Amino acid sequence: MNRQTFAWGRSSYKLRQQDGWLEVFCKVSLFIAALIIFTINLGNLALRDWDEGTVAQVAKEIWQAPAGSLKWLFPTFWGEPYFNKPPLIHDLIALTYHVGGVNEWTARFSGAFLTACSVPLLYLLGREVFPSRFPSFCAALIYLTLLPVVRHGRLAMLDGAVLCFEILMIVCALRSRRDLRWSIGIGLGFSLLCLTKGMMGGLIAILVLVFLAWDTPRLLTSAYFWFGWGLGSVPALAWYLAQWTHYEKEFINALFDQQINRLGETLDHHRHPVWYYLLEIVKYSFPWLLFAVAGLQLAWQDRHYSWAKLVLVWSGVYFGVVSLMATKLPWYIMPIYPALALAGGAILADLRDWPKERSYPRFWQVLFTIVAIFSAVIFLCLFFNQTFGLIPSPHFSLTLLAASVAMTLGVSARLMKQHSLQFIAVLFWGMYVSLLLFVNSPYWVWELGEAYPVKPVATMIKQNSIPASATIYTLFDYERPSLNFYSDRRILPRTLDELQEHWRDNPNPYLLVPNSVLLDESLLGVQVLDKTNPDWVLITKKDQPKL
Repeated sequence: MNRQTFAWGRSSYKLRQQDGWLEVFCKVSLFIAALIIFTINLGNLALRDWDEGTVAQVAKEIWQAPAGSLKWLFPTFWGEPYFNKPPLIHDLIALTYHVGGVNEWTARFSGAFLTACSVPLLYLLGREVFPSRFPSFCAALIYLTLLPVVRHGRLAMLDGAVLCFEILMIVCALRSRRDLRWSIGIGLGFSLLCLTKGMMGGLIAILVLVFLAWDTPRLLTSAYFWFGWGLGSVPALAWYLAQWTHYEKEFINALFDQQINRLGETLDHHRHPVWYYLLEIVKYSFPWLLFAVAGLQLAWQDRHYSWAKLVLVWSGVYFGVVSLMATKLPWYIMPIYPALALAGGAILADLRDWPKERSYPRFWQVLFTIVAIFSAVIFLCLFFNQTFGLIPSPHFSLTLLAASVAMTLGVSARLMKQHSLQFIAVLFWGMYVSLLLFVNSPYWVWELGEAYPVKPVATMIKQNSIPASATIYTLFDYERPSLNFYSDRRILPRTLDELQEHWRDNPNPYLLVPNSVLLDESLLGVQVLDKTNPDWVLITKKDQPKL
């Protein structure tokens, strides 16, 4: 053997080995960083109303079901069939209940873990469409440090799982371009989406088909491709068939009411203008939105490349569909963030080839500087307030968070002005630390401040021996699923007139009312069972003497 050939072969082997170790390092480091930020202090705050309270309750009923029960397949919500969403994530949460008991941490862990898995998955997706590792790693880090992804990924909701299964499905679609066996993975991703959020699987399937029709149309004419997709879709088809067989027309009607009708009808008064999601992205995606917009412009210029086609289809089609939907909720826009992260990663990689004589966009520097100054002013106000105790002060983590954001953006703006690529590393690290401070604060579930704390009230209700057959009514505007979850019973809202009528007509009423209602003269013979000072009181009627 030629000595030179042997030397080159050994050198090539070492390079491949080093490259393999670097790939492993990237994936493992991304997963560890994601696991930390998505699971740290996961149970430090109570579950919020609506989705968290509902998902946790459905999972608890699955967990409480007797052995051999099919409730994991046919879930219930307070004893009634639950048709709102398929039960895949509820079943996973029920499994965590078996291991760690029923609490906030176990309720949120399944979704948080799947969201953490989606970070290295996005890196793998980037490796399929980008020619080098750097834009893929940047895209994964942008995705990891996006506030909406971190916040919703930590909640006991379905959106973190949707992100994970969505990215998995698209990774398999990209790999199927060179190996048709991966089309089974497309079907499995589709099944997981359908078993998590129903119609979301159909929407992501449309994105995949539009992208492939533009990028690799030959796949859509392959029988093996469609067979693999169909084979992977069997679990979802089997579940929907089981529901139809078990519930018949009731399931079909619920499917239209809970999912399909949201496309054209407004449910629960969640109607917003067509630009609602654009405002949501602008509000919560800083600073990465600046790079994502520039990345979308670059994608349009390079639209003959696969990465650009994917980003344009993913962001454009999805944003258009959800913006035209009648029902709009903040978390419906979540599946667009991986696409924006890919766009941002592409522009950050493009900055490495930026001409030395050409400065970075001045708008970036100016906006970073303005936000840094604003954050510094907030830090100083909070610091001096806590030092001198001028007014009731917020949690100290908010002071640290303001300082972290001010330093991160200020240093990044300075490095941008110096035309230094080091601003990318500073920005990633600073945003990661800032989000760590945020999730360790009592503010990351800010919706808890919209109404009274439920845990003290729920503890009060559970400590009093109220018959299981008795219904508790409360003076509140809406039913609170989180209060029901913690109380282990439903507390139904009623108006003051309805409560007064119930009090008169029922010999043994149980009411949860504000302390001020005790002054109402129409409530005769009140017996206070318990109260949470100074707000809520649990009352019933005094025992009447027998005649």
